[in-house]
Amino acid sequence: MQPVPKDMSKALEIEFGLCDDEFDVVDSDLPIAYNELRHREKIEGSKKVTQSWRMKERMKTVSVALVLCLNVGVDPPDVVKTTPCARLECWIDPLAQSPQKALEAIGANLQKQYERWQPRARYKQTLDPTVEEVKKLCTSLRRNAKEERVLFHYNGHGVPKPTVNGEIWVFNKSYTQYIPLSIYDLQTWMGSPSIYVYDCSHAGVIVDLFRQFSLQRESESEAVNGKSVTSNTSSTVKHCIQLAACGANELLPMNSELPADLFTSCLTTPIKIALKWYVLQNTSKLVPGLTQDLVDKVPGMLNDRRTMLGELNWIFTAITDTIAWNTLPRDLFQRLFRQDLLVASLFRNFLLAERIMRSYNCTPISGPTLPRTYQHPMWQAWDLALDLCLRQLPKLLEDESAVFQHSPFFTEQLTAFDVWLKYGAESRAPPEQLPIVLQVLLSQVHRLRALELLGRFLDLGPWAVSLALSVGIFPYVLKLLQSNARELRPLLVFIWAKILSVDSSCQADLVKDNGHKYFLSVLADPYMPAKQKTMAAFVLAMMVNEYRQGQEAALQGSVVAICLEQLTDSSPLLRHWLALCLAKVWTNFDSARWCGVRDTAHEKLYKLLTDPEPEVRAAAVYALGTFISNVSEKSDHATSIDLGVGMQLVHVAQDGSPLVRKELVVAFGGLVSHFETQFAVAATQLIEDEKLRERTPAILTGEAPEGIFTSISSSNSLKRSSSRGSLRTLLSSTSSATSVAPRPPATPGSAFAASMESLELPSSSSSRIPRAMSSNAISNMSLKNNVYTNVWKSLLQLAVDPETQVSDMARCLVNLVKSKVTTNSKPRYMPNTTNSSHSAPSSPSNKYISVGTPPQLSSVFEESTDQKRESPSRSSIVLNPQSSYTYSAQFSRSRKMYDKGPNMIEDKDDDKDIKGQAQNISTEFFEWSCKHFVQPIMRLSDEEDSESNSYLQRNFRFDRNTQVKEEAREEQVKAGFNRLDNEIFVNRNVGVPSVIKFHPYESELAVADKDGVAFWDWEQGPKLGYLSNGNPRHTRITSLEYINAHDNTLLMCGSDDGCVKIWRDYNSESDIELVTAFQAVSEMLPLNRGSGLVSYWEQHTGMLLTSGDVRFIRIWDSQKEFKVQDIPTGADSCVTCMASDMSGRSLLIAGCGDGTVRLFDRRLAPTECRVMTLREHTRWVVKVHLQKGTEGKIVTASNSGDLRFWDPRFTESVRCMNLQSSFTSVDIHPRADVLACGSMNQYIGVYNQSGDTLSTIKYHDGFIGQRIGAITSLAFHPYRVKLAAGSSDSYISVYCTSLRRS
Repeated sequence: MQPVPKDMSKALEIEFGLCDDEFDVVDSDLPIAYNELRHREKIEGSKKVTQSWRMKERMKTVSVALVLCLNVGVDPPDVVKTTPCARLECWIDPLAQSPQKALEAIGANLQKQYERWQPRARYKQTLDPTVEEVKKLCTSLRRNAKEERVLFHYNGHGVPKPTVNGEIWVFNKSYTQYIPLSIYDLQTWMGSPSIYVYDCSHAGVIVDLFRQFSLQRESESEAVNGKSVTSNTSSTVKHCIQLAACGANELLPMNSELPADLFTSCLTTPIKIALKWYVLQNTSKLVPGLTQDLVDKVPGMLNDRRTMLGELNWIFTAITDTIAWNTLPRDLFQRLFRQDLLVASLFRNFLLAERIMRSYNCTPISGPTLPRTYQHPMWQAWDLALDLCLRQLPKLLEDESAVFQHSPFFTEQLTAFDVWLKYGAESRAPPEQLPIVLQVLLSQVHRLRALELLGRFLDLGPWAVSLALSVGIFPYVLKLLQSNARELRPLLVFIWAKILSVDSSCQADLVKDNGHKYFLSVLADPYMPAKQKTMAAFVLAMMVNEYRQGQEAALQGSVVAICLEQLTDSSPLLRHWLALCLAKVWTNFDSARWCGVRDTAHEKLYKLLTDPEPEVRAAAVYALGTFISNVSEKSDHATSIDLGVGMQLVHVAQDGSPLVRKELVVAFGGLVSHFETQFAVAATQLIEDEKLRERTPAILTGEAPEGIFTSISSSNSLKRSSSRGSLRTLLSSTSSATSVAPRPPATPGSAFAASMESLELPSSSSSRIPRAMSSNAISNMSLKNNVYTNVWKSLLQLAVDPETQVSDMARCLVNLVKSKVTTNSKPRYMPNTTNSSHSAPSSPSNKYISVGTPPQLSSVFEESTDQKRESPSRSSIVLNPQSSYTYSAQFSRSRKMYDKGPNMIEDKDDDKDIKGQAQNISTEFFEWSCKHFVQPIMRLSDEEDSESNSYLQRNFRFDRNTQVKEEAREEQVKAGFNRLDNEIFVNRNVGVPSVIKFHPYESELAVADKDGVAFWDWEQGPKLGYLSNGNPRHTRITSLEYINAHDNTLLMCGSDDGCVKIWRDYNSESDIELVTAFQAVSEMLPLNRGSGLVSYWEQHTGMLLTSGDVRFIRIWDSQKEFKVQDIPTGADSCVTCMASDMSGRSLLIAGCGDGTVRLFDRRLAPTECRVMTLREHTRWVVKVHLQKGTEGKIVTASNSGDLRFWDPRFTESVRCMNLQSSFTSVDIHPRADVLACGSMNQYIGVYNQSGDTLSTIKYHDGFIGQRIGAITSLAFHPYRVKLAAGSSDSYISVYCTSLRRS
């Protein structure tokens, strides 16, 4: 005999098997079911934001007019020059040679300086011109440029300042007079788009008057043409750009150390003038010995970034781009810095001009006006770069072997960008280093790091992608696809996935530049990780999405074969996107479809229909749906393939995921649209068969190994037959509202007419759809090999799906077929002939697939009595269900199939409406799948981020759970010898309680009645809310389960039609959300007394065990949302209750309506898994319970009043307690030595497991001795010693042990 330990609680655990193995499982280690993205968000794509980064009109400056009015040797009369004075023009001293040669040299040099920025433009010089020469030049260039941009450069250093009337000066032919040239005339000759550069004193006057003249021109044009242009300010102003050297009242600098054309020098030779100006500043003292002559000898070339001069030019470009991007509005930045290469270069250099010329009291002006940038902090970075480079200059010039040390500028800027990324967010200012990252992509040294940082930035969200595209990143990453560097592949694939997820219009650029070949090679690379392959598949899918050129290019690249080879990859996300890529390749593209046929693509996709991941299964159905939905004409071969695919898809109708079933309906929609007539015939045949079966006794579906028709007892015998007519309701044909009316009696000659008129679906509030059907339907030879019939039955099943979106879409298809049948008259029977040339395509010889019992056809198809009165004279035909025939042989070719009679008026509008709805059946599954790449991928999820609210809330819940468990331990220890009759809560429920459940960790009590669930706070008393489960009529809730009770709790409601619905935020009136719904058991048998749906939830495995009025136990995997096992019970009666082992013994216990208790080992094959049958009970088993721990006993109770304890190793009970004469409900506390029995005799008996009576409850406290009603349900709290009871008078009560006295 085992000694009693000193610890009383431990003794009780050993004696009664109360040890709590779940205490060893940490809450954080428990799986969370139904918490994937498909459960937490709507299946819809992300909102597309119109992208403005792509320039609507690319421009190019194709012509340049260089107008120089220097009059070398003669100073203008209105300018008094200093001595010494600035003399250099285009870095040439005009006084060092003859005036004419100097003028020509200056013109040639200016052209070379411009050619540095736009070498392909057409340059024309006019030196010291007349008005006619300027006019001829401008009109000629505009004529040749057409719609492109023309540049007009004006140097007015040798003429007077511009006038206040808007005139600049040129010469007469003899150079004896200054001739005014109106800006108004210049606008006329130049046209638009144009760019003007004014290098003269008082240049701001021209800019101001230019706009006035433009507005004047627009008003004159409006007056002449009568067209209003107020909506678009001045097209001349909009498309013309001006750059002026100084303000309206400012003179150009005359410092002899500077060139006379300082503004032109800044615009065309920025590095040279920046070095000169640097020497003139005090900061140059940091580099001793630096002179003007020395900086002229800076080694290198501007276009060679490896040299000092080239690196300085590269840094300057990056800095000016950065200043502009961080200062200018986005649209202005795009227009000035990304539309035209020459304009972008001039404006970058204009920023330098503003900085330099402001130091000499000149303010350069632009139109459009730019914000001030001369004090931007990035100029300090430029000064530092000059310091570090020029410090090396003396040594490099003296020692030819000296090595140039490259500037750390780009490395430091990338580091700054990295720092920003660690703390960056959409709400913060964008990183100013982004344009620099773009420049760094040009360098192989920094490219890898730059791409990595760019990828991290793009991963922040669509806003980051939009920013990167607006800064001009696209052409760079497009060109990088030509690189063969393997180390760049993962980064480029990631970046392109991010870009295409936000802007799908880039698909055209990919195809144009053959970029798709890059991603095909990545996808075909056996050494590439699955993550990168997934993104490559996504890029290819986006490239071919609704883009025929992309489909053709991908097909030429063998995309079908490459995808098919990898369908068995271990990565679910890769399988998902391979299927979607295939789907998009052959959508409405016959060449790709036939390529898939040759590679047996459809057969390879069949394997994914049973994939563990619901998203992969949905993608496979999506791919097969597009495979059979091509709009081209069907050949016999194509038709046979389509029907074969349809037959395979029939298996998917019982999938546990609504995501998959929705795609299935869409796929079936393709079949229905192609084969409407054949489906109409199939529907008619099934209805006729249903009529025939109504005249014979009904036979129940499903095998019963031990004699299904044996009468078990008066309380649980099967219904032999039930009137099918009693289950019918008459429904309106098109409206969602139902009109219920009695069905008129059938006449002998109206069988076919009634079948035609009964094509209607029940609404969600219609009568219960029986899930049983006569086995004659299965044995009917005419249906056995008919694909249309199998697909049609699946559609009928989907039309009453518990998921609303699934059923709504399926109803549209069924209504389409209904309209095909009901709007036409019945066919005339024709004898079977061999010369028919209009036979429908034959179905492939597939065996009939039973996918669960579909709804009774005659109850699914009903029509209003008004419609029946419209066609009273329809005659009937008799179709022999056993004969094989071709459809066309039975109908006259002179009439349409089911053509209406002469007195019938076809409602074509209704038909079009129904057909339009059916054709518009679609989902956003593909767009939703794309959203994975729109959202951050690298970032930690909220559940993993220790600083997120979700993480903190979850930890709080886990701490609360631990506290509840610890507090309950003391109650559990004392429960076996304490009274349990203190009523701490009582209230009246909405309906009679059928199922009661305590939330394990919150003071919440769920009470199910027939149609919904009420939630009560049993500690405080108020009602928390009410959930309407949306059951069909004549069904009731028979099971409740709390899922993920340790975390974010979901509520599972099971009804006696076999449907399961899982709800989130179930006690909230506004935020309630249906997470998922599926047909857990579809073959429910009609019984005199049924248990409905019986469920048992295993949180630690994520398995849902379901049974009830069936002959098997079905196990669902919540992670896969897939049926993993069907265990035959071998009983002739329903399953009434279940329990399973939590200690890893794979033991499953089922109590049955015939009094047997059956034990199963889930590890064995279905035919061998029943390991034991316990037969001592003689009546309905109301409770089975497996004690905790490895030595736990099995406890069972039947409604005859006996409670038995069993050792799982033996078939005889080890102990029996006869507690009452009968039980209606029994519950056993899972962790305490207490059990409760409810009776029809209006009392509750509370006992310990030794058989001692702890208390008897007969009256309500506080109700002046009011008697409790007949007990309908009992439930113990999973941890606390609390008992909830529901009675037939709708009252619910909660009892606890005696309260502590303070």
